[in-house]
Amino acid sequence: MQVSNSPAVSNSKAGSGHHLFPAGQLLPFVLVTVLFFLWGIPNNLNDVLIRQFMKSFAISRFQAGLVQSAFYMGYFVLAMPAALIMRKAGYKSGFVTGLLLFAAGCFLMWPAALMGRYGFFLMALFVIASGLSFLETASNPFIAQLGDPDTSEQRLNFSQAFNPIGAISGALIGTVFIFSGIELSPSEIAAQKSQGIYEAYLRTETLRVIKPYLFLGLVCVFWALIILRTKFPAIQSEHEQSAEDHGHFGELFRYRHFLLAVVAQFLYVGAQVGTWSYFIQYVQEYTHQPEKVAGYFLTGTLAAFGVGRFFSAYLMRTVAPNVLMGIYSVINIVLVSIGVLHPSWFGLWCIFLTSFFMSLMFPTIFALGLKGLGPNTKIGGSLIVMAIIGGAVLTPMMGLISETGHGIAWAYAVPLFSYIYIAFYSFMGSKPAARTLST
Repeated sequence: MQVSNSPAVSNSKAGSGHHLFPAGQLLPFVLVTVLFFLWGIPNNLNDVLIRQFMKSFAISRFQAGLVQSAFYMGYFVLAMPAALIMRKAGYKSGFVTGLLLFAAGCFLMWPAALMGRYGFFLMALFVIASGLSFLETASNPFIAQLGDPDTSEQRLNFSQAFNPIGAISGALIGTVFIFSGIELSPSEIAAQKSQGIYEAYLRTETLRVIKPYLFLGLVCVFWALIILRTKFPAIQSEHEQSAEDHGHFGELFRYRHFLLAVVAQFLYVGAQVGTWSYFIQYVQEYTHQPEKVAGYFLTGTLAAFGVGRFFSAYLMRTVAPNVLMGIYSVINIVLVSIGVLHPSWFGLWCIFLTSFFMSLMFPTIFALGLKGLGPNTKIGGSLIVMAIIGGAVLTPMMGLISETGHGIAWAYAVPLFSYIYIAFYSFMGSKPAARTLST
């Protein structure tokens, strides 16, 4: 991969001569890195919304899981259009478009709450995710290519390390400002229905989502204006030397490591989203804690995720990214197995710790998958972003498993399978080797 001719600064590996941060481009680097923080907020507000909507709309786990389906469907549908737009107009257009769509979806949460329609909420979440699809399709390859190609995984892990800070903020905002702490027992619900006040209670719970999303929407508009006024470098992929040479979709099928990365990302995002979506309910079902305490546990596991990102970026100075990811995958296989087979306080802490070890997976899979794609990098990046639909598919699947009588614990067998595949990809499938798969 080739970038601008500016020299880089700040050694990333002692004595290696490779550099992490791009000289002369730190402002664009910082502005885009903040986007990783911003899109982490709605991702983990969803985990609170699932629990809140089960209460305010009196729906099942499977129905509440459609929050993630609507959300990650936005990623899937808009990733390719985002890549095509940026192929013509550049990464900056993707950042601005993504932020404005993100803001529009946040503002739609207001009329959705006033109308009290679950379907309207799902539509607003789809619009939010459409914006995030632009941001992720643009930000991940932009950061990976903005500097020394030999440190692309480490640089992307550094920027991605700010994503869990946003995730923690989202879970904390939801726990404090959306959860009321009022959980009615069946007898209390029956009493309120007889008094004709139950609908008023449900409406009050629904309206609690408005303020956090309005504030988030305003922040997005503000950041879009800053990016619009900032000069960004022209990023070129390897061999992308002319306006006509943008790569071809069909060529991506020659790259085995890329195709395996798409599958790995599908399974990883499904594992991550599913783990956090039902984590509050795991806490409540097996430790009998109230929703606010469970929300703080969710915040804690997200904090572990953030620590893992920074720690992993440091370890990559001496450990190959694919090897480190493989080791982390094996550890998570053990931890999730305990959480499935021994649902208890011990199982809870095991599930809690998986966030630390899943932390490096998204950016590492992304960077490894893009290695050696040359002019196909932008369109390849969009396909890896489309793989985020794993969150839309595997999360409701976990809800169905839990409702068949097996309980929340057995639903975590879905992330368990995902980590088994990721371990395979890390150790055996991540090495770039271009070849035609049909021959």
